[in-house]
Amino acid sequence: MTQQDLLEAMNQTMPFGRYKGRRLLDLPEPYLAWFHRQGFPDSKLGRQLALMYEVKLNGLEGMLREAVSR
Repeated sequence: MTQQDLLEAMNQTMPFGRYKGRRLLDLPEPYLAWFHRQGFPDSKLGRQLALMYEVKLNGLEGMLREAVSR
């Protein structure tokens, strides 16, 4: 994973479902946890969702938001 991959995942918008149009970084943790339990899609989007799940699970969301706003 590169810095570019992380930035791309953070800014990717959810293409379907209840949170369609929201950036992946803005998805609620319970929604990402649901995907984690069900299984992430086998695609680039699935890898990005898994990455955002790990970010939120490890409490890194605030740090990433701060870094992006600079």
